[in-house]
Amino acid sequence: MIEARGVTVRFGGLVALDDVDLKVPGHAVTGLLGPNGAGKSTLFAVLSGLLKPTAGNVLMEGRDVTRTTPQKRASRGLARTFQHPELFSSLTVREHVVLAYRMRHAKGRIWSDLVTGRGFFPQPAEERIRVDELLAALGLAGIQDRPVAGLPLGTARLLEVARALAVDPTLLLLDEPSSGLDARETEELAATLQSVVTEHGVALLLVEHDVELVLGLSDFVHVLDFGVEIAEGTPEQIRADPVVRAAYLGEEIEPTDARRSGTEQGEPQ
Repeated sequence: MIEARGVTVRFGGLVALDDVDLKVPGHAVTGLLGPNGAGKSTLFAVLSGLLKPTAGNVLMEGRDVTRTTPQKRASRGLARTFQHPELFSSLTVREHVVLAYRMRHAKGRIWSDLVTGRGFFPQPAEERIRVDELLAALGLAGIQDRPVAGLPLGTARLLEVARALAVDPTLLLLDEPSSGLDARETEELAATLQSVVTEHGVALLLVEHDVELVLGLSDFVHVLDFGVEIAEGTPEQIRADPVVRAAYLGEEIEPTDARRSGTEQGEPQ
């Protein structure tokens, strides 16, 4: 669904990403792990079109979109959330999801509401049903009429996920969606995301500091450290990888264990 080929990003003398390759297939969850400062958010910005890479390419369904805008990528089915929820303080929880739904399914309705006043026309049945489903799935039905100003961070993140799902994306990029959630909310979020992938075939790229959430939900995982991909594989392979343990836990590794962050296995040291 989306692919990074040799993506490099430099900010002056700082190399934020260095020749990174990543593929996100459909009907699957791809995890992206790495310590703080590893380059995860920078890669997200490149994939979503908010940042142009210094070198390399981004492809969506085989088409080069490296220089296209975020709006163009959204029109092709890409949706994303942000580390810091971007919400409209004067709108209610439900209105956020309705607005997102109309961006994909009824753009003309948005303009008519702006001209004639919010809610002037009756809400179509299919819109009401879909919005109700998303609010219930994310545990937001009980606060749907509440303005978003002052929402707890965890609740705001759930609303961002609901809003992203409301556009019926084919590709969903989630940036730290479980931050601020308790254990129960995290479990419910994981179940919702899994159903979105299995039932609707959405391609999901998940960035998280919650390593166990990523390993438990993902089919395949990439790990970055200091802008370099140091490991990729199944969750089981990532759990056992000594280079990943070194990056996260500071464990010392034998020279023969070094890979992309240093020399390849078996090469002279």
